[in-house]
Amino acid sequence: MPAGGFSVSAPAGVEFEAKITPIVIISCIMAATGGLMFGYDVGISGGVTSMDDFLIEFFPTVYRKKHEDKESNYCKYDNQGLQLFTSSLYLAGLTATFFASYTTRNLGRRLTMLIAGVFFIIGVIFNGAAQNLAMLIVGRILLGCGVGFANQAVPLFLSEIAPTRIRGGLNILFQLNVTIGILFANLINYGTSKIHPWGWRLSLSLAGIPALLLTLGALFVTDTPNSLIERGHLEEGKRVLKKIRGTENVDPEFNEIVEASRIAHEVKHPFRNLLLRRNRPQLVIAVLLQIFQQFTGINAIMFYAPVLFNTLGFKSDASLYSAVITGAVNVLSTLVSVYSVDKVGRRLLLLEAGVQMFFSQAIIAVILGIKVTDHSDNLSHGWAIIVVVLVCTFVSSFAWSWGPLGWLIPSETFPLETRSAGQSVTVCVNLLFTFVIAQAFLSMLCHMKYGIFAFFSGWVLIMSVFVLFLLPETKNVPIEEMTERVWKQHWFWKRFVDDDEHTLNGDAEKNGKISNVKHGI
Repeated sequence: MPAGGFSVSAPAGVEFEAKITPIVIISCIMAATGGLMFGYDVGISGGVTSMDDFLIEFFPTVYRKKHEDKESNYCKYDNQGLQLFTSSLYLAGLTATFFASYTTRNLGRRLTMLIAGVFFIIGVIFNGAAQNLAMLIVGRILLGCGVGFANQAVPLFLSEIAPTRIRGGLNILFQLNVTIGILFANLINYGTSKIHPWGWRLSLSLAGIPALLLTLGALFVTDTPNSLIERGHLEEGKRVLKKIRGTENVDPEFNEIVEASRIAHEVKHPFRNLLLRRNRPQLVIAVLLQIFQQFTGINAIMFYAPVLFNTLGFKSDASLYSAVITGAVNVLSTLVSVYSVDKVGRRLLLLEAGVQMFFSQAIIAVILGIKVTDHSDNLSHGWAIIVVVLVCTFVSSFAWSWGPLGWLIPSETFPLETRSAGQSVTVCVNLLFTFVIAQAFLSMLCHMKYGIFAFFSGWVLIMSVFVLFLLPETKNVPIEEMTERVWKQHWFWKRFVDDDEHTLNGDAEKNGKISNVKHGI
């Protein structure tokens, strides 16, 4: 085996030879800039909505409530229009993902990423130049369309172009870039909050940098061999496979992709095929992972970190500064996942994080219940530091577990014939529940007060039990071998795959007998 490479064993005894080539690393980094754009959009809205200049321009009623002493500490930002500014992006992404499923399968992963970049750039222009609330919302909707296309294509691109042994780490580059985008947004908000009265415009406009990076990246990367072969470009697919694997010996992997593509083309209705019994394990797990990811409460914290810290009695600068700290913890902890996901596996990271997230949120609920009332906050400097540390503890555990793995596991478990449709459902469910949390969080905070953290910690307990009993390990399993090596070996899910195969074999045998009778055999 050539130096610098490794072999991936397949069940049939063949080996997929693959080097970690520069083109793989560069392509994955460029593709993952879609995560940078997504993260920036997530992080920027919370900081902007806490700026007085922005509130005076678009939400004067919220500005007045913010500065009224008679308003409950927990309810100062409870405004449906303000929540719509944040959540409209995710509702648009939810709609766009259905179109993105078509382009990903029929036009390729690369072109879908390019479309996402164009949407992002136009959306940034609308937001930065917004003169009224309508322009602001239109800009967020266009950004949401970009999110829908990027979240559909990027995880698939990363899973398909990466060698099996480092697939997890390279795929998590997407989530790493999400966290870097959030951190950059928090840093920029911290700086622009001091620029009056147009600092918020600069915050929204600087999203153009990651948007441009994604667009340029999509222009220069090559499409995946899986996508090229699926669309009938066999020779080009084989050439690209040789290039990204750094070897001429790609026939075993090429033949497996061709066979998977042949099976995929026999499926005329991939979304309908998703509902077949044999695809139920992947579908159920993908859907539940997205729901659970949002009900950890992470997006409530990352969207509204400055608003949340303001609510807890932090001054404006202190709240933005605390958001920067949590953003930095988010980035560093995601690096832990990049390093460990292909070594310790997916399940262990999720289970360990479940314990950490549960206790950190439960303790936050207790502290706020005792120290923060409706009309006065008693958080001393010491207690404020403890709250920030607990929030960072929660964010760190999410960043090396549910954040990246919520995207990684669905992208690597669907078979090729339903992969694009499965990713579409994954993105759709994620954005739907992201929208729900974004639209509801400030109202939930107003009505549930400190109990909102107890609410999310209860969900963390439920999802950890799910992982313990129903989530199989997919570490180091070739992407086209999931059925044989994962689903057929799992104590619960194997019944769905085996029963469906028995049904298919029975139907085939029955059809064969009918055919024989017709021909007088």
